[in-house]
Amino acid sequence: MSPIDPSFFEPLVNASLEEIISFRHHIHSHPELSFQEIQTSAFVSDKLTSWGISHTKGLGALEAGQAGTGIVAIIQGKNPESRVVALRSDLDALPITEINPAGYCSQNKGVMHACGHDVHTSCLLGAAKILQETREHWEGTVKLIFQPGEEKHPGGASLMIRDQVLDNPKPQAIFALHVYPHLPYGKVGYRAGQYMASADEIYITIKGKGGHAALPHQTIDPIVMAANVLLSLQQIISRSKNPLTPSVLSFGQIHGGNAGNVIPDEVRIEGTLRCMDETWRAQAHELIKNHTIDICRALGGDAVVEIPKGYPSLFNHPETTLKVKAIAEQVVGAENVVELDLRMAAEDFSFYTHEVPGCFFRIGTSHEGQFTYPVHNAHFDIYEQAIGVGVKMFCAVAAGFDPA
Repeated sequence: MSPIDPSFFEPLVNASLEEIISFRHHIHSHPELSFQEIQTSAFVSDKLTSWGISHTKGLGALEAGQAGTGIVAIIQGKNPESRVVALRSDLDALPITEINPAGYCSQNKGVMHACGHDVHTSCLLGAAKILQETREHWEGTVKLIFQPGEEKHPGGASLMIRDQVLDNPKPQAIFALHVYPHLPYGKVGYRAGQYMASADEIYITIKGKGGHAALPHQTIDPIVMAANVLLSLQQIISRSKNPLTPSVLSFGQIHGGNAGNVIPDEVRIEGTLRCMDETWRAQAHELIKNHTIDICRALGGDAVVEIPKGYPSLFNHPETTLKVKAIAEQVVGAENVVELDLRMAAEDFSFYTHEVPGCFFRIGTSHEGQFTYPVHNAHFDIYEQAIGVGVKMFCAVAAGFDPA
C-alpha cells in the first residue's frame, strides 16, 4: 500500500468546511429520535447521490419487513481489493428540549442533537465528499456506515450487523469519532484496549401481599423486601467482584404504593449495570437475579428479575488504535493527541469492535472556555471549527490506515 500524507486532505477540507458546517446546521435543526431518522437518512442519501456515491438504504430495521433508516455506502480508490476499512457515524437525537440561542436550534420540540450525532454525521458526509473526489489518490475500499438508533436498546449497530453491514466486503478495521467537550478544539483523544463499559438495564418486580399499614403481620411487605434487596445488591459489587475490575450498579427508579397507610402488593425497581469485563458481566447477571429472588422468598414474597442484554463493553484494538494515534499526530500534531481515561458510559459502536478490530476516538469541541456543557445536556453545543478536525481524521484514517 502506498502511503498518503494526511496533510494532502487539509486544503480540501478547509475549502469545503463552510458547506460541511451547513450540513450540521440542517441536521441539528431537524433532529429525529432513534429509529425514526427518516428525514435525516433522506438528507444523507441525497448528498451521497449528488456526489455519485453508491449506497444502500434501509439497514438497521427493528423487525423483519420494517424499513430501517441506516445507510451503507462504498467508495473505491485504486486497487479496491487491497484493503477495506469502515467509517461509522450515528443519526439519532435525544428526547431533550434544546436551550440554545443558535440560529440552527432544534425545530422539533422535545428533540435535540444533544450527543453530537449531527456532528458525527456531518463529519462522515464531509469525508465522503472528499474521499470520492480524491479516489484516484488513495488505495483500497472505504465503507461508510450511517447508523440509526445508537441511543436506544437494542442499538442500531447490532441491527445493522444483523443486516450484514460488515459483509460484502468485510472491513479489516472500523473507526468512529465522538465529540468531547472536555477536550479543547484541535485535540484528538484515544485509548487503546478497554475504553467504555457495557450497559444493561435491570427491571425488578418484587411481589408481596398488600394490606393495612397498621396490620403489617397480615401482609407480606414488598417495601421492606425492596429495601433489603437494594442494600444487599450493592454487596455484589463490593464483595463478589474483583476490585481491580471497574463496575457500577445503580438504581434510578423505585415505585410502590399510593398511600402512606397502605402496604402495596408489589414494588418496581429499575436500574443499570455497567461492566468492563464480559465474563464478570455474565456472572453479575446471575448474581443479581439469584440474590434478589432468594431475599424476597426468604421474606415470604417473590420477585421477577429481567436484565435484557444491552451494549457490550467497548474495546479499542490496541495495534489499530496506536496506528490511529500516529495518524492523529500527523493531522493535529503530537502535542495535541492525548490519552483518554476509562469511561463507565456505554456506546453501541462496541458491537462492531467485537466483530472486527476497531478504534473509537474523540475530537475536542470546546474553545476558550466556551462550549463546555456535557453531552445529554439541553445547552450542549460545539465550536464548529472542530468539524474540520473530524473530517480530516476520517479522511486520513480512511486513506492512510494500513491493516497489515
